Amino acid sequence: MAYDEGLAHLFREELGDLPISEKKMFGGLAFMLYGNMVCGIYQSQPMFRIGRDNTASALALAGVSQMQMKGKPMVGYVDCSDECFADDARRATLLAMALAFVKSMPPK
Repeated sequence: MAYDEGLAHLFREELGDLPISEKKMFGGLAFMLYGNMVCGIYQSQPMFRIGRDNTASALALAGVSQMQMKGKPMVGYVDCSDECFADDARRATLLAMALAFVKSMPPK
């Protein structure tokens, strides 16, 4: 399954000033900072790696849900609906959570 190039473009715009690399994974696209996944597109849905400690705050946002992969919850990862991703404030909040979490990790 191909990823949505429109979603990828929005992620690229948001992450433009950072040393981000892209990697095709699981039929989608991941955006990596120093080798660690920040966000991406999985099954045509935007997803964010926000970390375990941010999960409750992220899930409190309208349109955000626990990411599932093959029916199993992915701890520290969330999906967001198209409506959520289109909302600048919610998208910025999720991206800020993801970047803060990944910046706290050692580079790979």
